Amino acid sequence: MSFFTDLAHQYIDGEWRPGKGSWDIIDFNPFDGEKLASITVATADEVDQAYRAAERAQQAWGDTNAYARRAVLEKALRIVEDREAEIGDAIVAELGGTRLKAAFELHLAKEFLRESIHLALRSTGQILPSPTEGKENRVYRVPVGVVGVISPFNFPFLLSLKSVAPALALGNAVVLKPHQNTPICGGTLVAKVFEDAGLPAGLLNVVVTDIAEIGDALLEHPIPQVISFTGSDKVGRHVATVCATNLKRSVLELGGNSALIVLDDADVDYAVDAAVFSRYVHQGQVCMAANRILVDRSVEQEFTEKFVAKVASLRVGDPADPATQIGPLINSTQAEAITALVDQTVEAGATALLHGRADGNLVSPSVLTGLAADSPVLSQEIFGPVALLVPFDGEDEAVRIANDTPYGLSGAVHTGNVERGVRVGQRIRTGMIHINDGTVHDEPIVPFGGEKSSGLGRLNGDSMLDAFTTQKWISVQHGRSRFPF
Repeated sequence: MSFFTDLAHQYIDGEWRPGKGSWDIIDFNPFDGEKLASITVATADEVDQAYRAAERAQQAWGDTNAYARRAVLEKALRIVEDREAEIGDAIVAELGGTRLKAAFELHLAKEFLRESIHLALRSTGQILPSPTEGKENRVYRVPVGVVGVISPFNFPFLLSLKSVAPALALGNAVVLKPHQNTPICGGTLVAKVFEDAGLPAGLLNVVVTDIAEIGDALLEHPIPQVISFTGSDKVGRHVATVCATNLKRSVLELGGNSALIVLDDADVDYAVDAAVFSRYVHQGQVCMAANRILVDRSVEQEFTEKFVAKVASLRVGDPADPATQIGPLINSTQAEAITALVDQTVEAGATALLHGRADGNLVSPSVLTGLAADSPVLSQEIFGPVALLVPFDGEDEAVRIANDTPYGLSGAVHTGNVERGVRVGQRIRTGMIHINDGTVHDEPIVPFGGEKSSGLGRLNGDSMLDAFTTQKWISVQHGRSRFPF
């Protein structure tokens, strides 16, 4: 496919070039196994070149009028709008996203670009009073300089743009490393959009590579002052450790094990719809997905029957078919891991109301119940189409079960009393929770992030200012200070 082969290069200092590593990343369509592209990996030396190009370009960009930076973001948005069909096809092909998922990702990508356009003008300073006579305190918000961005495979176009666009808008330069399973949608496609939008060379560099080639060079390099990482908590801990050792800031958006709680006064039919979407959207490969569905025993039977029936009706197949609701997992390793997890959990005593099977990378949905309270599957993130149904007796038990996890990203509470839902939500240790809705939400101006093992820091809206700028105090003494010696 020429779309993929045209973008199968490194993008460093405004140049498209082959990597100099000793091996290639092969980009496959996870549904049919078609080879989309082959990219020779970037070396640690090329990572250094990318960071040094970013550093050279950043000073002038940081000094550029914010309205001029905004104009580049505006053009990038128009390019995405004009090429929406082509980008949607790429999402379907490279990561096995369904048509619905591709449209969902593109909608959010455009919304985040629109927010970045406004963000360019929001890096404002302050004048603060001083107890010293004649002194004026000016507090400036300035770019951090260079930002390293590491994006995941599940929403690669969106989650790369989510850090890249605001970082650029605020006057920074960026080095982006996409996931090796989505090097185009998460990497070089983003570079192409900004290149065509007129972004000056060197401000956005994309290195397609792997830790096996570069080790921690992307993290340890002295130039980037912030690393924005989205991915698993295991890798996130390593990123945080390396960044802390090198005295640089990390913004971490990590995994989840969200609970969707159905209280005794919930609208059961509506809760079923929310739970099915929250668990199975993009084959369950979503950090905010409802891993655990907690149901009050008074409505357990009704909910379970309706939930299983709806899940059984989901169409599994070719993601290019608009009727498909569940496409392939990203690769065979993930498909094998999910089927093995289901088999092991059933062997350990759980009941499979639906027992999903693998056909290549297609894995049909599973619904498990009857889990022991100490079942390991209840405390981990499941990145696949597997739902765990857990009954409870009353709010207190629901809250206890919801909090019995090392994660704290998202969640939902379904109830006929909104304020009751808010009270329950306030007791759950999570960064985000939604009353009478699904667990999978992201909005451009609302702080997004998790507690516990689900991450550090927040993104979106004014949180982007905290992530990608720093504050500088400049005082001016209009009179004369008195010194003790």
